[in-house]
Amino acid sequence: MYLESRAWVEVNLCNLQNNVKAFQSVLPKECKIMAAVKANAYGHGAILVATHLQEYGVTHFCVASVQEGIDLRKAGIKGDILILSYTPKDQLDLLIEYDLIQTIVDMEYAFMLREFQKNLRVHVGIDTGMHRLGERAERIEEIAKIWEFKNLHIEGIFSHLCVADSLESEDVHYTKEQIKKFNQAIETLKAKGKSSFATHLQGSYGVLNYPECQYDYARLGISLYGALSSSKDQTKVNLDLKPVLTLKSRISCIKHLKVGEKVGYGLAFQAIEESDIAVVSIGYADGIPRNLSERGYVLCHGKKAPIVGRICMDQLFIDVTKIPESKTNDEVVMIGSQEKENISAEMVADCVGTISNEILSRLGNRLERIVTTPILFQSDPCK
Repeated sequence: MYLESRAWVEVNLCNLQNNVKAFQSVLPKECKIMAAVKANAYGHGAILVATHLQEYGVTHFCVASVQEGIDLRKAGIKGDILILSYTPKDQLDLLIEYDLIQTIVDMEYAFMLREFQKNLRVHVGIDTGMHRLGERAERIEEIAKIWEFKNLHIEGIFSHLCVADSLESEDVHYTKEQIKKFNQAIETLKAKGKSSFATHLQGSYGVLNYPECQYDYARLGISLYGALSSSKDQTKVNLDLKPVLTLKSRISCIKHLKVGEKVGYGLAFQAIEESDIAVVSIGYADGIPRNLSERGYVLCHGKKAPIVGRICMDQLFIDVTKIPESKTNDEVVMIGSQEKENISAEMVADCVGTISNEILSRLGNRLERIVTTPILFQSDPCK
């Protein structure tokens, strides 16, 4: 048992390696993994994860902001780092200082980057139907003009699939149309002599449901960490992906309630029998959804203990009446396995009506990240 923290995340590097290998087994040989380590690597710890992936041969990363990229550089990450979203004008010098690659989010932004005059590494976003970032694919003639902006070194073009996680016929048709538009954009640009650029379109579900696609990079996010967005999701390709993250806390104390006594804010839970209620040292400020109150459960001594009362900022309550061996300082598993029981991130997400991406990425910085496997890549301890 880890003895130094009130609540923490355990990161299993062997499982991360397993997931990398699993994706490499289905990706085209020429296609490289671009690891999405934005949002603190989906709550796993961006520096920890990127450092490990770099040691394991992954050399391309993507983040959401300049600061996320800077943090990686300061930690010694040397591969390409692509910023997937907007960077304001007053931060453009940081792109040069830390050798970061900027996304061109639309034509207006391309003109702003040209006016900056200094040399920048960029990838051009192309909107094939998500209508979030990128210039519309049908404006390919305008997009081609970006190559005339001498200070912009265009190293790649990309788009984003918006319903690749669905196998419904309508969504499959829409995704195939997006793929078609992206491929047409590539062909048109190459016909105009713009050939020295990399391409990337697939995220996690793009690979799992459309593995036949042939691009230079695959932007792997949630599935790289061994999770799907929802437990209901079905994929064409079934890989042996293993969850990388376990979320744990510990019992602070145990209160014995008499029949009729209530506990917590709003006195939301009332004991209908004599009950033992444990206070667990983790709360919504650590990323636990408050609407998990009275709905979810945790694992204690390998048994399910229901969450009772309202989840607090730093603590929550569980009913351990049927787990009499429970005591102060015992480990409690919020996400992960304990003995024969398991709580996945997808299960937590389903319980509160969201996706595992949100559950994991909201895990707070005051949760210490603990490596549960050694980093000895030369001898590959994970075999």
